[in-house]
Amino acid sequence: MSAILAGVVPVFALIALGWGLKASRFIPAETWGPIERITYFVFYPGFLIPTIWAAQFEGLSSAPLGAASVAAVFLIGGLAVAAKPLTGLSDPAFTSVFQGLTRWNSFVFLPIVFAVFGEGGLSRAAIVIGALVPVINIMAVLVLARWGEGQGGGWRAAGQALARNPILWSCGIGLLLNVLRVPPGPVDEALDLLGDGALPLGLLVAGAGLNFAAAAARPVTIATVCAVKLVAMPVLMWSLCRLFGGDPLSQGVALACGSAPGAAASYVLARQMGGDAPLMAGIVAFTTLASVVTIPVLLLLFGLP
Repeated sequence: MSAILAGVVPVFALIALGWGLKASRFIPAETWGPIERITYFVFYPGFLIPTIWAAQFEGLSSAPLGAASVAAVFLIGGLAVAAKPLTGLSDPAFTSVFQGLTRWNSFVFLPIVFAVFGEGGLSRAAIVIGALVPVINIMAVLVLARWGEGQGGGWRAAGQALARNPILWSCGIGLLLNVLRVPPGPVDEALDLLGDGALPLGLLVAGAGLNFAAAAARPVTIATVCAVKLVAMPVLMWSLCRLFGGDPLSQGVALACGSAPGAAASYVLARQMGGDAPLMAGIVAFTTLASVVTIPVLLLLFGLP
């Protein structure tokens, strides 16, 4: 338990610090936009490219882990679409619920994996990122193109959103360098320097983006999303990884991936493509807050690490 807390507490301390810096206006609200942009488009690719570039996919239980993470997201996403007529949600609200159920905050996931599972966990995390990021982004964009408000020309907007996604580009570049077995050099060292700033900045940005007031009017919707995303998804992802033959470390990373809270980037996409942005902000805020409890409890219950 002490090892789990030692890994989880610093992560959420930085999230709380980001929230406090914005709420106190120590860093003005208008400054957070550029900070988020440079983190998302510069620092985070600087972390992802060398991580995927150096990942040893052979012998790392990569197939069960990647397959389990993708299968779990498809199952939850498919059930959400099938249940849409029964929910009574407006089309824009449904897109935000869908994103809340399927998208995850890698800014929270990665430092927890590193703190709890070490360098070996980061190698497995690279597998999850490479498998899930394209799938989740495409699913989210397609759902918004179909049900987002004012998305009559949504397919063009969908393509543009995917083409501009730095995470997709980073995964692709890192994977290509890995497959071609390009040896590391000065470029890799420069990317490592950028990557060192990605995780702390990402956590501060995640905290600054929290908005609890936005969800006050929809507690049932928020509670349902939290239950599915923070309890059902991690258990499903862990179960599938175990069923597919993943080793204990891969099972632990799958559990951590599934238990990560909603992604702050979901709010940006909701604003861009006609989703319910206030609801999306509330989902991100409350899944993040609830995950302070659910992540260590799940790791403890499943005997990890």
